Amino acid sequence: MGVRKSNEKANDVLTSRQKSPEGCILTPSGWVKGHVVWEENRIVAVTGTAIPVSGTPDGPYILPGWIDLHVHGGDGVDYSDGEDGIRRFLRFHAARGTVAIAPTTGTAPVAVIEQALADIETVRSRPQPNEPTVLGAHLEGPFINPGKLGAQSNVTLAGDVKLALRWADICPIVIATVAPEIPGGSEVVEALTARGCRVQIGHSLASAEETAAGFCRGLAGFTHLFNGMSGLDHRQPGVATYALAAGRYAELICDLIHVHPAMIRAAARAIPRLYAISDATALAGCPDGEHGVGTDGHVIKTGNMIMLANGKSLAGSAITMRDGFRNLVTLGFSIAEASEMCSTRQAEYLNRHDLGRIAPGALASFLVLTPQLDLHAVWVEGRQITGNTTASGSQMP
Repeated sequence: MGVRKSNEKANDVLTSRQKSPEGCILTPSGWVKGHVVWEENRIVAVTGTAIPVSGTPDGPYILPGWIDLHVHGGDGVDYSDGEDGIRRFLRFHAARGTVAIAPTTGTAPVAVIEQALADIETVRSRPQPNEPTVLGAHLEGPFINPGKLGAQSNVTLAGDVKLALRWADICPIVIATVAPEIPGGSEVVEALTARGCRVQIGHSLASAEETAAGFCRGLAGFTHLFNGMSGLDHRQPGVATYALAAGRYAELICDLIHVHPAMIRAAARAIPRLYAISDATALAGCPDGEHGVGTDGHVIKTGNMIMLANGKSLAGSAITMRDGFRNLVTLGFSIAEASEMCSTRQAEYLNRHDLGRIAPGALASFLVLTPQLDLHAVWVEGRQITGNTTASGSQMP
């Protein structure tokens, strides 16, 4: 009787395991032709045959799911539209391959930011089906330079440590965008860094020297590199120059609109851990035309370009990480390089070793692409959230 129970228990373990469809799997040690095997929400094995370094994987491709650390909204809603709105845009991005996300606020009145952080925390702590893993919030503003607003609202604040820490108590702030040169800015950098937040310089007019001083106080990266920052003047270098000279981590909008392809390539050569973001707004997934959102109440969407109605500034992006990945491949980055820029480096940046890789012990959060790089299926923590029945995980025999 004891042996029978033991065998039954062993069989239960086996049948609770699932496996992916066969494909070319990108692992930390290279490509493997085979299957991902997982139990509950964790990968337990990658089975199959290693593809030689000289070989060319021909798909379908099984890659770590994409991670978006800067995303305001999508599908017509954004961070300010309450819990239901946040869940809606999370599902929108998850269905397009984003398995982990940092919902991002904007410069807004204090009450709006606090409510948004409370709603993000509710979503983070009470996940529902078809949602990506919520890593915490990205606080973009209000501690930014009013002279470099971009499409942010003109309700900036001087650095306020007490307020910043109060917000960090409402919801884990995994990333914050701060201009260190504003009054109190450096103090906020130090305080949030001490809480474990990755504080980035952005919407800033700092000089290269002021930027360097900010990194001595705790800055860790750069928010939407080249956009919303002092630039590349060869006699008066600013934030962007310092990023190319000394930066290790930096996020970059890969819509091919915010940053010219040549500048993307230059940044990739200079910054070892450059990674992609969407910076998606509520208009991602929405039809073209004029919409009643944005800093001045109206923006115009044309394809993936969103402009303020006054025509003076870009107003965020309309892409998803799927678009960013494909754009990088179009620019000549290999599938493995583009995957690293859309997933692995983000996980490293936040010290999330359970994401951004396909290996035993990691979360079963991965995606399947066709040989043509079309999205076929997505799994988040072991649960399939999109794709057809031919790509669904099957019970292990």
